[in-house]
Amino acid sequence: MKVQLIAHSPDPDKIIAAAAKLCYSAVGTDEILEGLTPEKTEKFIDMLSSLGHESPVEHATFTFAVEGVSRSLLAQLTRHRMASYSVQSQRYVGKENFEFIIPPEIDAIPEARELFLKAMENDRETYRELNRILTEKHTQTNIEAGMDEKKAATAASKKANEDSRYVLSNACDTKIVMTFNVRSLYNFFSLRCCSRAQWEIRELACRMLALVKEVSPALFKNAGPSCVSGRCSEGSFSCGKMNEVREIIKNGGIV
Repeated sequence: MKVQLIAHSPDPDKIIAAAAKLCYSAVGTDEILEGLTPEKTEKFIDMLSSLGHESPVEHATFTFAVEGVSRSLLAQLTRHRMASYSVQSQRYVGKENFEFIIPPEIDAIPEARELFLKAMENDRETYRELNRILTEKHTQTNIEAGMDEKKAATAASKKANEDSRYVLSNACDTKIVMTFNVRSLYNFFSLRCCSRAQWEIRELACRMLALVKEVSPALFKNAGPSCVSGRCSEGSFSCGKMNEVREIIKNGGIV
């Protein structure tokens, strides 16, 4: 898995502090940024956190580029609807030799790993054969419709991908660019950095949290699963390792 923070709002702490300043004082827009020293900026951010007033943090955004993750992760990720996603297309990008993600529990057992690798190779072979059959059929159709041979083959290849991809596994790799505002990140981290989250999206969330903390430690000092800043919200499903989880998150690790 590769996770990069490729862009973010300039001075995100200051933008959010300015929005909070407008909410809680009679200051006009001309003076909204005046006097926002690092100390006062952090004070505004701490105040918002203590009050649970999260709307001002929506004014700052962070954009990530991710690769080496599965389509299974993508299905979970896009449940977080208050974010923007661009995903590598299986329609325009051929997946004849697709990479795949092996779950650690499978990878740890030789018999299971061998079975998994065999399934992936079977998927590749099936995809290639379906793609070949469909490409030949669509190319001929396109030529009969009046296309020259080169254009006919190019169009046929893309059309073949549309249906060939149906045999691809959830383990198939994908690449994503995604943008969250800070409020959405808080929610994402609270759910997905938890030790009870599925292993792949948990690793992604912890890596993302470590990256944004480098840019804005004040803004994200209490971000993470609920046990980082208070009580565990999992009730009887709690992992029972709150202190350990807090320490891992504090040090930028993966739960």
